[in-house]
Formats: sequence, C-alpha cells, structure tokens
Amino acid sequence: MRIMYNASMANHTSQIATERRDDPNIRDRRLRVAVLVPCYNEEATIGTVVTDFRAALPDASIYVYDNNSTDDTIKVAEQAGALIRREHQQGKGHVVRRMFADIEADVYVLVDGDDTYEAAAAPRLVARVLDNGLDLLTAKRVATSGEAYRFGHQFGNWLLTTLVAGSFGSRVSDMLSGYRVLSRRFVKSFPILSGGFEIETELTVHALELGMPQDEVETVYKERPEGSDSKLNTYKDGARILQTIVVLLKEERPLAFFTVLFAILSFSSVLLAWPIFVTFLATGLVPRIPTAILSTGLMLLAFLSLASGMILDTVTRGRRELKRLSYLRIPGPDARRFGE
Repeated sequence: MRIMYNASMANHTSQIATERRDDPNIRDRRLRVAVLVPCYNEEATIGTVVTDFRAALPDASIYVYDNNSTDDTIKVAEQAGALIRREHQQGKGHVVRRMFADIEADVYVLVDGDDTYEAAAAPRLVARVLDNGLDLLTAKRVATSGEAYRFGHQFGNWLLTTLVAGSFGSRVSDMLSGYRVLSRRFVKSFPILSGGFEIETELTVHALELGMPQDEVETVYKERPEGSDSKLNTYKDGARILQTIVVLLKEERPLAFFTVLFAILSFSSVLLAWPIFVTFLATGLVPRIPTAILSTGLMLLAFLSLASGMILDTVTRGRRELKRLSYLRIPGPDARRFGE
C-alpha cells in the first residue's frame, strides 16, 4: 500500500479508514512527525530551514535545539515558528541525546540547521519509512556543486563508511549524512554514547547491530549559503569518528577486535624470539635474557587478549539480546496504524 505524504497526512486513503473500522487493534489517531534540528550559531540559515520544513511538512512539529549559540539563532528560529529548546552540554551527540529523550513522536526527521539538505524531500522520505516499515532512512547526499561536497569530505566519508561496512556489514553508502528519518522504536531504544559529530556513525552501527530495516534515498545536497560557516573540522572530527569506529568495534565485535590484537602481539613475540631460538639451537645459550622475557610477556598478553575476546563476545551477545528485546517492545512504523 502506497501512502503519499503531500500537504497533510489528513488525506489518508479511504482504504486505511476501512481497515481501521474492520480491525479494532488499529489505533484511530493522526501521525505525529517531529523535525529535530540541532543548532550552533546558524543565524544565517536556521530561518530558511524552519520555513522550508514547515512548508514541506505542515502538520509536523519543528524543534530547534540550541547548543550555546552566541548569535541570534534562537531569535530567528522562533520568528520562523520553531519550538525552541536548549542543551548546554556542547556537542551534536549531546544535543541529539536530549532530543531523543524529550520529544514524543511516531516519526522523527533529524536534519542539520545549515540549509544544505533538501527540505522538499521530507514528505517522500517519511512516506518511504511508513510504506516499507523502516526504522532508519538515510538521505544520501547528491551534491549540486563541487563546493557543496568537497573532495576531501567525500573521500573521508567513503573511507569511514568502508571501514564500518567491513566491520559491521553496512548497506549505507553515505554514513555521515546529517539528514535522516527515524522510527519511534529506533529513537526510544537507542542508548546514545557519543558527544559530537560521531553520532552519525553510532546511528548506523546501532541499526546494523539490531538488524533493523533501513534504507537510503538520494537527495539534493546544496552549498552553504553566504555568511554561514561550517562547524566541521575535517581532520579533528575525522579522527574522532575513526576513534568511535574502533571503540564500537571493541564493544560490538570483541572477538574480532581481540583476535586482531592477539595476532599482533603473538607475531611480535615470535619475531623477537626467533633469533634467540636459533642461537639457542646452535650454542645452547640464551644470550639476550631481557628480550626473551619481553617475548614471553608478549605471548602471554596475546593469549590473555584472545581469552578476553571470547569472554566479552558472550557478554556482548547477551547485551545485544536485551537491546533487541527493548527495541521489539515498541510498535514499528506502519501506515495502517494512523487514521484521519
């Protein structure tokens, strides 16, 4: 069944109304959509973002969460009709954590406040989530110019996305997109740990780990308007995202992580011990006692790492089962649950 989210979700088809009358388990209420916009010093763009999303999703509630802005971001957003909230702990991850905790909705549209993402695509993204029962839909960026999506950022995104794909089996090609649509059961079962721009990586890995239905849709990605400056530090934030991937690999794939550590340590131990072993076979002497002790210690650490990985893998499996059960307690996105 195809649901088109045009001017209003009030124009649901008569088929839905018929199904609602026939099925007492289907709830008779409107779809609640929340647009969540984390902001830090976006005075130049936030008014346009709020206005465009109000036009695209007229029935949605638009929340702007200010993160210690020093300009007129709050004033401009309020004048445009947004609901204003504040999060004083600096960092996008902290803001998203607060958003997910505070806001009650059925579908969440998460977008940056820099006016680079296509607001007009929001209705079809929401419809895609409902029609296909998705928990996470990522808006893949298609740049309108080279300045909109610079080569360095594209390469960094490709590299980090490839690392996640190799470790977790990602089906997403634009992992670092700041424009996503999420279901309620995703939002309310997501224990956010990151504090900065690495939140996008954590969102993707969480969906992959729990086997959530997710998809990706191409959308236009525009250049920042004049007077708007990017808050992204290519190298610093790239390093933080890479660190997050390593931490998530340790937390979610401990056996693989510690097996790699075991291989490195054991290879180093053998490399150091081999000359000593050859000398011992030839002379019956051990000439370098400190090196022999170091080699033995490295091998002990290698097997300790392997044992730790095996134990933590069992613990992680139990944690994953608990997260999956928590996720399943919340109804999934289904267009038939919402009526006129």
